[in-house]
Amino acid sequence: MAIISQRFEELRKSNTCALIPFITAGDPDLETTAKALKILDKNGASFIELGVPYSDPLADGPVIQAAATRALAKGTKLDNVLQMLKTLTPELQAPIILFTYYNPILNLGVKEFLAKVAEVGVKGLVVPDLPLEEAENLIQSAQEFGIELTLLVAPTSSKDRISAIAKYSQGFIYLVSVTGVTGVRSGLQNRVKDILDDLRGVTDKAIGIGFGISSGEHAAQAKEWGADAVIVGSALVKRLANGTPEEGLKAVEELTKELKSAISKEQLSVAGK
Repeated sequence: MAIISQRFEELRKSNTCALIPFITAGDPDLETTAKALKILDKNGASFIELGVPYSDPLADGPVIQAAATRALAKGTKLDNVLQMLKTLTPELQAPIILFTYYNPILNLGVKEFLAKVAEVGVKGLVVPDLPLEEAENLIQSAQEFGIELTLLVAPTSSKDRISAIAKYSQGFIYLVSVTGVTGVRSGLQNRVKDILDDLRGVTDKAIGIGFGISSGEHAAQAKEWGADAVIVGSALVKRLANGTPEEGLKAVEELTKELKSAISKEQLSVAGK
């Protein structure tokens, strides 16, 4: 069994909801990214989603778009990101899931891209602009390198499409909580619970909820609805960008602790009985 799937099986056995934080590589610089990854790992991340900066990030909201723009302006490229990961992944407990658009994969070549990211310890992929109808080649090729490609289910997805995505998604299923791009929201849409229930009816794969979760309250709501994981991006990226790198890292640590506490309260209560 591949690493992402295996880790979710272990988490389920202990009734643990996974925390999957997201940050953008290279914002404000790769040295700070490396420090942030260690902080996320130390403070309860089950997996870490790392965004490769891209010039046309259609699925990303203004916070992550701005982070990608800053990272690109600093000269951050895929090779720089992978070089940083090569030295860092042996120190991390949380598997790295790389978030990247499809064009960089296509330009490099699918097999060459997968070989490069596998070599530095990447265990999962999220490619938001890759539709299900074109994903089969990447899914199969990724499995050859021990990498799992996770597909996204949108709030507008039909039941037939939900079933098809659930069948082919690897590692877990990424349930998008809002229609549109990533970003901080005031709350989660009730429609998300309905889609989660639909997914439970067609698959036993792990399901993570993302896009719009920005607080412990949101994370606890997603867990209460039955999510196997909560994915938090814009709120962390925003905090990391505020003030000095040291101040940003401290803010990231505080939010990570808040999120982890919010989804662990029930487990801690049971353990204390």
